[in-house]
Amino acid sequence: MTHSTYCHRRWPSPLPSPASGRGSWTALVAALGVAGSLLSGAVRAQGAPTDWPTKPVRIITPFPAGAGPETVARVVAEKLSKKWGKPVIVENKPGANGFIAIDAFKRGATDGHDLIQLDNVHLVVYPHLFKKLPYDPVKDFDPIAPLFKTYFFVGVPANSKYKTVGDIVADAKARPNALNYGSWSVGNPVHLGSAQLEAMTHTQMTHVVYKETTMLYTAVANGELNFALGSMATAGPLQRAGKIRFIAVTGPKRHPAFPDLPTVSESGGPAGYEVTGWTTIAAPRGLPKAVQERIQRDIEAALAEPDIRERYATFGYDVFPTTKEQYAAFIASESAKYAELIKRLNISLD
Repeated sequence: MTHSTYCHRRWPSPLPSPASGRGSWTALVAALGVAGSLLSGAVRAQGAPTDWPTKPVRIITPFPAGAGPETVARVVAEKLSKKWGKPVIVENKPGANGFIAIDAFKRGATDGHDLIQLDNVHLVVYPHLFKKLPYDPVKDFDPIAPLFKTYFFVGVPANSKYKTVGDIVADAKARPNALNYGSWSVGNPVHLGSAQLEAMTHTQMTHVVYKETTMLYTAVANGELNFALGSMATAGPLQRAGKIRFIAVTGPKRHPAFPDLPTVSESGGPAGYEVTGWTTIAAPRGLPKAVQERIQRDIEAALAEPDIRERYATFGYDVFPTTKEQYAAFIASESAKYAELIKRLNISLD
């Protein structure tokens, strides 16, 4: 076997609605709210700095070359390089849960010439999952602009008896712990999203961990797993090959690429169920507001260009432009949601 099984004891009650952000994330919302006010006042009056950047800009990414999020970073970097008149270099530092990339970022320039690409796991999951982190999500990062949001699909083997999410839920209720689902680690959105489905439906299933996404979705196609959540970028190739069948999307509405595919709630699953993955470009805390404003504005302009929109459609990514205050509130809400879920799962990592 190339995988190990990670089983959880389950809980009797459904997951409560996420509370508002608290603790350090409350501080983040307040800090970014102040920043947003400044940007709308004196900083905007000053305009973007004319002497920045003064040298090449580096975007450090924890994703390996060729991965969907990394590809987006490179396309955006090319646009920014033309806009800024300086090279914008994407530097891959994958591995160790993203901690290698984060360490390089923390050792780098603090004036905006070193930026980092982070995903939701780094900002809103790991702070609740790890007993000790080599970074502080509030003190070390200032999320400048979201790059994309993606929803997942509930994927089953092509010959599976399950036609709807309701079928999975009914079978799981009839046979506690008999069904299984998979992901590539403990604490990623695919794992926690599946656990969230258990919590909201009062069911008990088994989580199986695989070493990588290729092995995971091959296991679904081969019938080793009853189901797994997957994106168009990860599970899409096997779905297009007819080896995996999508039965629902984890978004609040149907996906434009699959207009006939129901949402989880439309497919007999719980109402209000939603699982997303997202990435952001972050800068060091304390970056001059005018520099922040320029980075945010130019990234948003790049993401609005038709060729990037076409590339996003290939990966199933969505652009979600937002104000600084709205983005801070979104991050705080996500953090609160995962804090509750991880607490109920009763899991932690060293």
